[in-house]
Amino acid sequence: MAASKVLAGVRVLEHGTFITGPAAAMLLADLGADVVKVEQPEGDPFRAFRGGTYSPHYQTYNRNKKSVRLDTRQAGDLALFEKLVAEADVYIQNFRPGVAAKIGAGEERLRTLNPRLIYCAISGFGPDGPYAARPSYDTVAQAASGFLKLLINPANPRVVGPALADAITGFYAAYGILGALYEREKLRAPQGRRVEVSMLEAMTHFNLDAYTHLFSEGEVMGPYSRPSVSQSYVLCCADGKWIALHMSSPPKFWEGLAKAIEKPDLFDDPRFATREARIANQETLIDVLGGHFRRHERAEWCRRLAGLDVPHSPMYDTNEVPDDPQAKHLQLFVDAPHPGEPGKRWTTVRSPVSFDGERALAVTAPPLLGDHDEALRAGGSIWQPREER
Repeated sequence: MAASKVLAGVRVLEHGTFITGPAAAMLLADLGADVVKVEQPEGDPFRAFRGGTYSPHYQTYNRNKKSVRLDTRQAGDLALFEKLVAEADVYIQNFRPGVAAKIGAGEERLRTLNPRLIYCAISGFGPDGPYAARPSYDTVAQAASGFLKLLINPANPRVVGPALADAITGFYAAYGILGALYEREKLRAPQGRRVEVSMLEAMTHFNLDAYTHLFSEGEVMGPYSRPSVSQSYVLCCADGKWIALHMSSPPKFWEGLAKAIEKPDLFDDPRFATREARIANQETLIDVLGGHFRRHERAEWCRRLAGLDVPHSPMYDTNEVPDDPQAKHLQLFVDAPHPGEPGKRWTTVRSPVSFDGERALAVTAPPLLGDHDEALRAGGSIWQPREER
């Protein structure tokens, strides 16, 4: 058995749409779990965001899975679903509270089919309470948790960046599932746990640093609070490319930066001479450093800063990362045959977790809609055989 497949033999039934549920299941699949994705006949809505049934949005969160189409409101499909439930270790759904029960997938019912099932329910605001029935998407959860306010540039207030709340909630769900699986196997418990996580809970916990400052110091953090304290900078170079610095507090980093910009006395200036002064005068320091960095191209700055051990990185566009020497060395990008286009390769970012030095280089592309319908309806098992350990 491959060292990177630490969850080989664990069977996961995913009844998820969009991101949170599929992301949780994908994380388990990346560790070797056998994941079957149950979709409505028309498929996960995320499939069609760019037309067809294989959008890049869908591809992002659905590798290493199988796909079956089932409408559990139909008796025949419900029976097939029940068979999968009886054979599974984990069930994941991210419906609004109450929806799973309406389609025959509520916890109480599934537990009668499989008492040891780990039942994971992901929601926007939790299973009950004044907001429980409200719809929630990524931006809603970021805003409700206080996190979005830390990302918005006051000078240009608009939502930025990827779907952090969705993906992070998926991580927390997988984390909870792993804990429940460990307990069940260690104790040989006769009944599995119910694992619940909401997007609001996940993002509020992810925003823990801001709440620690609030409760311990009475400080309400803003978008520049953390970058000011950590002394983080993004600076434009002569070629229009950008570089990022994270200077922190060690004097050696500041000494190296002063040498790199050929201004060895810069940090003798009282405005920049101490950590506290640099925090208080960061706006001024940004302007000063910006003038220096516009003198040379990014490659030259990277050469200088690397030679002086200054914490930095090119601020890459996504299309630059695959060519980065360290990314290549770590084999961060992997591929597999494309399921819908013979002869074409499907490429993704591998799981970042290695076990015993073995990287997770093996991957299967996200399944086409209903890829495993025929095998399921033929009466055979679509699960991988469990290996004896």
